[in-house]
Parts: sequence; C-alpha cells; structure tokens
Amino acid sequence: MSEVRELLGRAAKDAGQPVISTEAVYAGAARVRWRRRAGVSAAAVCAVAAGAFVVPGLSSGPAPQGSSVAAPTELVGNSGRAKELTALLPKGVGAVEQVSMAVIIKHATPEQAEEHPVGPLDGQYSVRRDGGVGYLTVDVRTAKMMGEKLGGFPQDTNLCKDKAGEPGPADCVREELPDGRVLTIWSDAMNYGGTPKWGPELVARLTLKGGAMLAVRDSTGFEATTSQGPLLKAPPLTRAQLRTLMLSPELLPKK
Repeated sequence: MSEVRELLGRAAKDAGQPVISTEAVYAGAARVRWRRRAGVSAAAVCAVAAGAFVVPGLSSGPAPQGSSVAAPTELVGNSGRAKELTALLPKGVGAVEQVSMAVIIKHATPEQAEEHPVGPLDGQYSVRRDGGVGYLTVDVRTAKMMGEKLGGFPQDTNLCKDKAGEPGPADCVREELPDGRVLTIWSDAMNYGGTPKWGPELVARLTLKGGAMLAVRDSTGFEATTSQGPLLKAPPLTRAQLRTLMLSPELLPKK
C-alpha cells in the first residue's frame, strides 16, 4: 500500500529515537488513509488505530530470544487506571486490564513504550469476555497537541458528511451538545489490510471547548501471532454505552 510505504519512509527519519508514543503508533496510517480516501480533516484521524502498525526499528515478528516483552508495571494488569475505568463501565462488560499495544504487537521495550498521558484514564485496555479479547483505548489531546497534529486543517469538520464523492463513516452520528462540545460516533469495519488485522470497532470523538479532544476506540480486537485471544463478537461497549463513557467527566483532566 502506498500509504504504508510513505509511513515507512517517514518512520525511518525518526529511527533511533528512544520513545515510541502510542498516539504515533496508531495515528500515522490513519492520517494518510483518511486524507486520501475520505478527504476529511485530520481531526478525524488523530489517535485512530489503523490496520498498519508502523514503529521505527521494531519487528512485527516473534520476540527475539532472551528479550523482554513485559510492559511497564504500571501498564499491565488490574492497575489503578484499569480499576477506575471499570467503575465507569456497565456491569458485565468483561474483565478489564491495562495493556501496552506497542509491547503486545511490536515487542517494544518498556522504555520505548513509555507514555505521557494527558487525561487521568488515558491508555489502552484489554477487555476479556466470552473467550474473546477486545480493546478500549482512551486518549485526550490538548488544544496545542491538536493544532500540531492538524497542520492547519479545520477541527470543526463534520466527520459524518461525505467528501469528494467518498462515503462517510458508517452509521456516523454527529451530536452538538448544549455546552458547545461536539460528539461524533461511527462504526469502522477496519478492512484496510495490513498486520495486525483489526476487527470491527466503534470510534468516538468529543471535541471540547478550546480545541482539545477526547478520543475512544471500542474495538473487537485484532488477529495476529501476537493476539491475546479471538475477536469479540461485538465491540466491548454498545453505541449507547460508548456515548455514556464519552460524556463521563472522569476521562478529562481536572481544571
């Protein structure tokens, strides 16, 4: 895929840098795909996971002999953040654990997978239910971070509106809230090829006053040799449950 080759070229420029951000891991291919295929602004693609997982200097194959694939202690298991997120989720959603996708998929070291969360519950979480494993990812981006990522694209673009003759996201609903925030939720089949192969998911974006944004992926999981289990039959949260989570003040930094 041309976008993957482009991303690999860009990634080579960053080779040798010690830290791999989860946002960078997820966002690159999505930015190219959305700009080329749907013509929407980069607000739609920031922090969106794509089928391609591009990380400078890391292999997607089996971990080298003797290497450690353990995530940082605070990113593994039933961490404090996982407990707090579980308290916001409906009963029966499944067993929630905090994970590092960079470690799981690309065998990153704890140092390479270091994160710098903005929101109190930012991170990636596995959700185990009925023998399958799905994922929830939570990301808050400040207005400054959004400005840098958008590169001049308008942030208030209607993500549900067709652009350049291409269909908009499936089942997309844009909701303008009374306080000026804009919540957009849509479904994505994630049939873009690449490795790992991601299953269908729901995606949500909450544009905040002042230009910040909250983004959540509600994924059925992925298929690869590094998979933690089969795909869930449906995303961990229903659309209504995802909307409730997006409007939870606990996901946002305290003022």
